[in-house]
Amino acid sequence: MSSSTTPSPPPATAPAPTDASGGAGLGVRLVLIALALMWPTQLLSLAGLLGGNAQASVAQHFHTTEIGWFILVNALVATVITPFVVKLSDFYGKRNVMIVITVLGLVGDIIATLATSYGMLLVGRGIAGFYGPIAALAYASVRELFPPKQVGAASGMIGSGIAFVALGGPFLTGWLLDSFGFRGVLWALTATTAIGLLLLLTVVPETPQRVERTQANWLGGALLGGGAAAFTYGIGKGGEWGWTDTGTLAFILGGPVAVLLYVVTDLKSAHPLFDLSMMSRRTVWTVFLATGLIGATLFGTGVIGQLLMLFPTIPGVSDGLGMTATHAAILGIPASILILAVGFGTGVALRKVDARLPLGLGALISGIGYLLQRNWHYTDTQLILLGILSALAMGMIVSSIPVLIIEAVSPEEQATANGLQGMIQGVFTTVVTQLVYVVLAQHSAIVQGTRFYLDAGYKNAMLLAAGIALLGTLSVLLVPRLRRAEDVEAGAAVTVS
Repeated sequence: MSSSTTPSPPPATAPAPTDASGGAGLGVRLVLIALALMWPTQLLSLAGLLGGNAQASVAQHFHTTEIGWFILVNALVATVITPFVVKLSDFYGKRNVMIVITVLGLVGDIIATLATSYGMLLVGRGIAGFYGPIAALAYASVRELFPPKQVGAASGMIGSGIAFVALGGPFLTGWLLDSFGFRGVLWALTATTAIGLLLLLTVVPETPQRVERTQANWLGGALLGGGAAAFTYGIGKGGEWGWTDTGTLAFILGGPVAVLLYVVTDLKSAHPLFDLSMMSRRTVWTVFLATGLIGATLFGTGVIGQLLMLFPTIPGVSDGLGMTATHAAILGIPASILILAVGFGTGVALRKVDARLPLGLGALISGIGYLLQRNWHYTDTQLILLGILSALAMGMIVSSIPVLIIEAVSPEEQATANGLQGMIQGVFTTVVTQLVYVVLAQHSAIVQGTRFYLDAGYKNAMLLAAGIALLGTLSVLLVPRLRRAEDVEAGAAVTVS
C-alpha cells in the first residue's frame, strides 16, 4: 500500500493477545482466536466440497445444462469484490470487514436455499460470493494478532483445518444429500456461515493496524475485478459459443485489457488500490505464481471426481459411477485421515523445512495421481488407492501456501499480499474449473435438459488436471529461498537469504 500504515491501539474490549508463556507454543487465548479464524476460512473449503457434491442433484432437479455456474458464479463475485474488500479492511479493520462480508454471505445462502428456480439459486450463490475474500483477511489478521514467532504456527494451524473438512465434510454431505437432498446441503451452508459470524463477533479481536482513509482508485478496482471476471466468463462460454465467436473473443481479450488498464491507473493514482511495487520483487511474484497455479489445481479440479462418482450410470448417456454421497464419503475415509496427518506433520516440519519443498512435492504428487487416475477410476479399490496420493498432495500444499506468503512479504504488506494472492489464485481456480467443464462437455449428452458426461470427457479432464499440476511444480523452481516465517519480526521486511 502506498500510504503508510498507522497502527492505532486495539479496542479496550478486545486487546491484541500476547503470549504469556513466551514460548513457541500457542496459549489458550491464541488457540481460540486461531480456531475462530479457522472456521470462516475453512468454511470456504466446506462450501466447495458440499456445493461440488450437490451439483449432480441440482442439475437433475432444475434440468440445467449450465450446472458449472452453480460453483462459478460464487467464485466470479468473490474475484470482483476482493480488491475492494482488502482496501476497506485497511481503512476500517479486518474484523469489521469480515463481519460485513459474512453477513452478506449469510443473506446469499438463505436466498439460494429458498430458491424455486435455477436463476434465483444463482442469484443467491452470487451474493454468497461476497464471503469469498474472507480467507485473505483471516490470514492477514494472524500477522497482526499473534506474536511474530507464532505467526507461522497459527497460519499453519488455520490452513491445516482443511483436514477436518476433508474428514467430516464427505460424511456430512452424504447424510444431507441422501436424507434431505441438495436443500439440506444449502441449509447446512447457511448454518455454518451463521456460526462463523458468531465466532467473529465473540472471539476475534479487531486488528490494530489502519491506513489513512483517503480516496482510493475504486475505478481501478472495478477494472481489475471486472476484467478477471470477464476473462473467466469468456473461457466458460468458449465451448458453447465457439472459440472464434466475437462474443467469446471480446470477453477473453477484453478481460486482460481491463486488468492492464487497472495497472496503468493504479500506478498513476495518488491513492492506489494496491501497492503494486511489491510485484516487481522476485520473492513476491514467483510465490504468487506458484501458489496460484498449485492452489488452482487443488481446488479447481476437484469437480472431476465429484461429478464422476455422483452422476448416474446410463449406457451411452452418462458414465458416472452412480454412487450415493454416503458411499463416496466412505471411500474417502483413508484419504481424509491422511490429509489430517500430513497437514499436521507438514505444519510442524515447516519450522525447519523450506516451504518450497512440500509445495512442489505436493504439486508433483497431484499430477502423478491424475495421470494414474486417468486409467484407473472405475472401482472402489482404485479410487481409494489413488485418493491416498491426492491426500498426500493436499496435506502438503494447504499447509505450505500461507507460510510462503508470510515469508515473501513484510508485515505491512500482509493484507495486500493476501488479497492479491487470493485474487490470483481465485482467477486461476475459476479458469481451471471452467476449462474442466469445457473439456467434459466435449464428450457429453443432454437428456431432458440435463447434461451428462461420458468416460472420454472424464479422462481428458484428468489429463488437463495433470498438466496444470506439473506446470505448477515447475513454477516452484522459480521461487528463491525466503526467510523463515518465525524469523520475520513485526515490521521487518522479508528479503531473500
